[in-house]
Amino acid sequence: MKIEVNGDAQNVLATNVEDALRELGWQGARVATALNGEFLPKAARATTDLSDGDRLEVLAPMQGG
Repeated sequence: MKIEVNGDAQNVLATNVEDALRELGWQGARVATALNGEFLPKAARATTDLSDGDRLEVLAPMQGG
């Protein structure tokens, strides 16, 4: 299915957010996620289904000051 990840179109085989993160190379990474503009807790990623056209944002913490 085609989804948008951080503003870029991506084709994924995954059907839920957790599997999409794994497929896209973020497995085990400490990231925050939002689906279609709504914050998505880590605990909900495996049970949150993706649909064609969804917008997934993946944000990693940055260090610095």
